[in-house]
Amino acid sequence: MTWIKTIPTAEASEELRRAIEEQKALYPIEYATPVHPTDGTSAIVASHSLMPEALYHAFAAFGVMMSPNLPLTRRQHEMITTLVSVTNRCHY
Repeated sequence: MTWIKTIPTAEASEELRRAIEEQKALYPIEYATPVHPTDGTSAIVASHSLMPEALYHAFAAFGVMMSPNLPLTRRQHEMITTLVSVTNRCHY
C-alpha cells in the first residue's frame, strides 16, 4: 500500500476546509457519509489535501457530472461510474 501524506481536518487551512466543503456540496446526499472515512473525510479526498485547489477541481468535476440537471437518470450515472470503477479495478 502506498503511503501519501495528508493534512488532518484539525490542521486544515481555511482554503483546504473550503475546498472540501464546496466539492462535497456538489455530490448527491448519499455520498455524505464516506465509505472509508479518514479524519472526517474519505481517504481518496484526503489524499489530495496537500493541494486544495486540485482537490476541489478533481472532485467537483465528478459532482457536476452527477448533477440531476443532466439528461441521464441517477441510475444511469451510477451504472456508468460502477463500470468505470470495475474497468479500472478500483474499489471506490
